[in-house]
Amino acid sequence: MKQEIPYSSAQLLYYAWQLSRNRGGADDDKLTGVLSEARVDLNPHQVMAALFAFQSPFSKGVILADEVGLGKTIEAGIVISQFWAERKRRILIVAPATLRRQWSMELEEKFFLNSFILEKKKGISLDHLSDGKQIYICSYQFASRQAEILSRTHWDLVVYDEAHKLRNVYKSTPSMASRLKSAFSDSHKLLLTATPLQNNIEELYGLVSIIDDHYFGDLKSFKAQYCYSNKNDDIAFGDLRRRLRPIVHRTLRKQVTEYVKYTSRIPMAQEYYPAVEEQKLYNQISEYLRRDDTYGLPTSQRQLITLIFRKLMSSSTFAIGYTLKTLIDRLQTKIAPYSADKPQGWYGEDGKIAMVAEDMLGDDWDEWNEQDENEQEGEILTSDEIEGIKDEIKELQRLYDLANSISSNKKGDCLLSALHTGFQKMEELGANRKALIFTESTRTQLYLKQLLEENGYMGKIVLFNGSNNDETSRKIYKAWKERNIGTSALTPSLSANKRQAIVDYFRDEAEIMIATEAASEGINLQFCSLIVNYDLPWNPQRVEQRIGRCHRYGQKNDVVVFNFINKANAADVRVFQLLSEKFHLFDGVFGSSDEVLGSIESGVDFEKRMLNIYQQCRTPEEINAAFDQIQQEMDASIKATMQDTRKQLLENFDEDVVGLLKIRQGKDMGNLNKFHRWLWTITIATLGKENVEVVDETNLVFRLKHNPYPDVAAECGMYQITTLQSQYINYRLSHPLAQKVIALCKQNEQSQQNLLFDYSLYRYKVADIEQCAYESGWLQAHLVSFISEGQQEQHIVLTALAEDGTALGQEFAEKLLNVPTISTGNVLVQEEASQKLASLYDNRRAALTVQIEERNKALLDAEIQHIEKWAEDQQLTLENELKDIKAKIKEKKRLLSRSENAQQTLTLEKDLNTLTRQQKRKRAEIFELEDEIEEKRDGMIDKVKAFIQQHITEAELFCVHWTLKK
Repeated sequence: MKQEIPYSSAQLLYYAWQLSRNRGGADDDKLTGVLSEARVDLNPHQVMAALFAFQSPFSKGVILADEVGLGKTIEAGIVISQFWAERKRRILIVAPATLRRQWSMELEEKFFLNSFILEKKKGISLDHLSDGKQIYICSYQFASRQAEILSRTHWDLVVYDEAHKLRNVYKSTPSMASRLKSAFSDSHKLLLTATPLQNNIEELYGLVSIIDDHYFGDLKSFKAQYCYSNKNDDIAFGDLRRRLRPIVHRTLRKQVTEYVKYTSRIPMAQEYYPAVEEQKLYNQISEYLRRDDTYGLPTSQRQLITLIFRKLMSSSTFAIGYTLKTLIDRLQTKIAPYSADKPQGWYGEDGKIAMVAEDMLGDDWDEWNEQDENEQEGEILTSDEIEGIKDEIKELQRLYDLANSISSNKKGDCLLSALHTGFQKMEELGANRKALIFTESTRTQLYLKQLLEENGYMGKIVLFNGSNNDETSRKIYKAWKERNIGTSALTPSLSANKRQAIVDYFRDEAEIMIATEAASEGINLQFCSLIVNYDLPWNPQRVEQRIGRCHRYGQKNDVVVFNFINKANAADVRVFQLLSEKFHLFDGVFGSSDEVLGSIESGVDFEKRMLNIYQQCRTPEEINAAFDQIQQEMDASIKATMQDTRKQLLENFDEDVVGLLKIRQGKDMGNLNKFHRWLWTITIATLGKENVEVVDETNLVFRLKHNPYPDVAAECGMYQITTLQSQYINYRLSHPLAQKVIALCKQNEQSQQNLLFDYSLYRYKVADIEQCAYESGWLQAHLVSFISEGQQEQHIVLTALAEDGTALGQEFAEKLLNVPTISTGNVLVQEEASQKLASLYDNRRAALTVQIEERNKALLDAEIQHIEKWAEDQQLTLENELKDIKAKIKEKKRLLSRSENAQQTLTLEKDLNTLTRQQKRKRAEIFELEDEIEEKRDGMIDKVKAFIQQHITEAELFCVHWTLKK
């Protein structure tokens, strides 16, 4: 084997096993393999959160409840990647509809994981779901509707994003949460939420029951102990906190300020008054939308189309004009079969409205459209209906003509002033001269582009929308593709590539990006810190998403948020007030709005309430009354007295947390460096000079000149081992070429070699090597596997001796194996050395076995304690019920002793007899249930004990004689 760098086959075998061995949940480097190829700048708290999810083999799941902005999606990505690496690949992510594409992009870009978004229009194949070839993503609504079908697949992992949506599962009424709980009851679960406790402690019971129905007893016992307990609150909360500790992990922003810089939001308002003709158009369309007898607004789609019109009316006259034309075409299509000549402009299909809606609403389209039913096809119109439609077309045509007659919008004119002010603020803050303008219409987008180009911004604008298919975008993509051919930036996804090309162009060249709702998901624009909400959504979650494109992890400057407010529209003014003052979307530090947003079950439902106000309320008084009612309801949620409770139960203010994060960061960096160096070494050594050229050893860059393995998909070109994005092909542990190299190294049969370890060739200083008093000796490696039901962990046990028989530590052996070597032939191990190595190995294997048994015993004890607590909870409910009956009997006896007439006495004696019988039945029931609980408890404990039983296999990897040259 030709080698570019001097390492022996024994070392390559050792590195290959270190890169690929199965690690236990308690191993400090369990996640290093996944971290070594994640294309993201990881922080220690994220690694700690991910490790938390693997701490016990008995766990059915955990809740990751880090405060907003700490990267719970990254934490989940690490967990998902580890499941994937362990070949547990039936993985489902359930997320709000608006976050599905963002999840898909994050998995692909940061973790190299393919995904498929399940949607109503795509259908479901059961075989497709079980193939384990990709991760599946769906909305909560989809999962709820298709729960029965989804439950037929045994999912290895189900991830719930924004899991507080499930917190009311404890309520007795059937709900989306209860359907999902039932569908995925046997799956391992990961719940992500920054607000696990919003309004009452019972929500914690609900979220935990999603993971494990046997974690607590029933709701009655939970309430008795923790909600209205007679115990001291500190004692009750202390007990609950101890029980939650193994299942809920929460990190606070204040604990990670050393790693994450938090910036603030600076709100600015741009007020405007529409021109007379603009207001006239608005009023006339409003009257049309409020009528019940319109043909253009079919019952099945009335709410959706009305929403579109309402949003476009506040966007621009150009947007509403286009949509009016679409409605006219729709009605002309409807009467076309009754006309001898098809009217000019007839489209022959009814898809325009849907296209406009989907473009505007993005992933909210599913929620708005899920209840819609198709109009009856083949409906026969009467002559009166035909005439009515013709009259309506004329009315819409007049509105269309009015819209077309308006050549400029006051709102657009004000944008020029807002940008001037915004860029001045950027200069003050030392931020980039970049602005992200959001509009809800592609027509408005084109209008703003033309307006800005005519006013000094020619060549400084880029558009971002659902298709990214305009001429400028195509040119940008073509140039970007040519620059990135042969690099990891170019992915198999055309849409992802187009999006990245436009983002890169905005970062490097353009000053302004004018974006539709498509840009509110899945793109990161931390280099921009000026956001202009030209059109303000009514859905507060969408507003937060927009701002989150810039005001997010990695943003270095305070973010200025400009909002346009139509002062002539009382409803628009109140919507802004609600979003600003109640939701705190535009001010404060990163994530300050999260507490409030967590109290909203659905942003779409909130949006529908806004639409109802616009439709039903005509006067400022009616509008204000309606908004006052909503604000009162919001106050009830926002002012909930759960903040102190959440701190007592979930938040760890121990200063040691910060210290632990520092230690974690050091370990992660050390482990990653080792992994990268091992992968580099075995790759260069295995491929040899004829196939690979070392370009930059310091930064781990090589050029693959020739791929010697026809069965491996690896293109020739420049590669780099790195976790961050680079201009080279990303070479990582799961790359097909890396997997091939690892497999080949593990297959090498090892003879007993005589190795000269040349420390002078090693680029690092190692105190253990420099201080070693011995010049030679023996070194042996064994692979020890601990196998139990459902899991396997492997350890490499190293034993080393000096020439005089002195035992050397495992740590010295590990460091020695990293030093370059020169092989000087084979050697036979001496019998005395062989015996000493065997004895030393037996001792170290025994010590390792004891260590793992002690760890497993601790896990077993914790699980048994958890089961015992569950049994106590179950019994507590029965005992409380019996206690209530006893109290009632005591009260009846007291009343009977004071009874003054025969009728009252008879009634009390009858009640007393009934209660006495109930008491006997309850006692019998308690005995029966105690036996049942005990049986269940014993069965659960036996199952746990069986799980922990393990057998050990061992194999010698190599034995070498070593000589150290310093």
